[in-house]
Amino acid sequence: MSRKQQLHRPGPPAGPPGDDTGCGILHVDMDAFFVSVELLERPELRGRPVVVGGAGGRGVVAAASYEARKYGVHSAMPMSRARRLCPQAVVLPPRHDKYAAVSAGVMEIFRSITPLVEPLALDEAFLDVTGALRRLGRPAEIGRLIRRQVAEQQGITCSVGVASTKFVAKLASTRCKPDGLLVVPADGVVEFLHPLPVAALWGVGERTEQILLRLGLHTVGDLAATPLDTLRREVGEAAGEHLHHLAWGRDERSVVSAAKDKSIGAEETFDVDIADPETIRRELLRLSDRVGARLRGAGHVGRTVAVKLRRADFTTISRARTLHEPTDLAREIYATACTLYEASGLEHIPLRLVGVRVENLIAADDATRQLTLDEPETGWREAEQVMDLAARRFGTGAVRPAALVRPDGERRAYYGKESPRDK
Repeated sequence: MSRKQQLHRPGPPAGPPGDDTGCGILHVDMDAFFVSVELLERPELRGRPVVVGGAGGRGVVAAASYEARKYGVHSAMPMSRARRLCPQAVVLPPRHDKYAAVSAGVMEIFRSITPLVEPLALDEAFLDVTGALRRLGRPAEIGRLIRRQVAEQQGITCSVGVASTKFVAKLASTRCKPDGLLVVPADGVVEFLHPLPVAALWGVGERTEQILLRLGLHTVGDLAATPLDTLRREVGEAAGEHLHHLAWGRDERSVVSAAKDKSIGAEETFDVDIADPETIRRELLRLSDRVGARLRGAGHVGRTVAVKLRRADFTTISRARTLHEPTDLAREIYATACTLYEASGLEHIPLRLVGVRVENLIAADDATRQLTLDEPETGWREAEQVMDLAARRFGTGAVRPAALVRPDGERRAYYGKESPRDK
């Protein structure tokens, strides 16, 4: 849970939902998504503090159950601190392929309601349900329908904010977590916003919050009552105007459904800096394998392959190469990544992080592929598709390149955990 969520989440509201007239915007947010997906296969852990994230010395928390959050554990926290706060927590390595599969099912539910779906991440999205009111009922009824279908089809819970604007809908979903629904009436937006802390406003980071608190502005209502010229002078022209509009519930942005993935990648931070080129190449193979699977799962191919290399002193370089044809094959991604690594001048240089990313994405159905004269009709593409099928049935890693089958002791020496953490 982020700092802002902790600041303005008092728990599910009591009483009947408010008037949802004119509230065609929904924000749907899965509850502790990574943890909830893990508990589908580990039901014995329900009710216990569970943390998903890297278990090594440099690992971070990707998600925490609500039981763990009671101890102050939240996402993006160093795992070492999370363990100190909650030593009894069960730590699970992340499985991003599994989360992506459940997310795809959730998004399919959303798109069965309305084509106007704007995903923000794997576990949340805005929906404009204005066009679905005649078919499915009032906004609050649609919100309840979504919650029911997510629970029945995916086995997890979600929280839904219903409002007249995106900004307020997102605040509402946060306020009613976990497993709740909150309607903010169109004529009750100011009443809803003004008691909240200023940190609840989009665009108020820690630095801006400190400035506002120094001015004696503790709540959104305090900020709303402050002259616009004062805000512009203290936090800047654009930021001052932005915060002033939000404080009065003004958000003109519409739900944008045409947003596309710009890139798909994965990266790994080692527990111990690694200089051995063969170990780095094995990690590039592992990451390429994951990126290829995610590309195929999303129905994308990409033309540009990039690597990210971070030295022990935190100096980071990126190198990229554009291919002749777009690809979703891990074999081609890996070959290009190795070439970029070898040309970087960092072979035998200790690295703390490596990453692989594919950019310039297009839909796989729109890509043309030119066969070479000596290319067999079946081969690597079919092999990787079989790996995808095995992963969906038996779990990630059920089938993997032979170079990645390493003794457990050797693997933990590099990572300190069972599987690398995608980003």
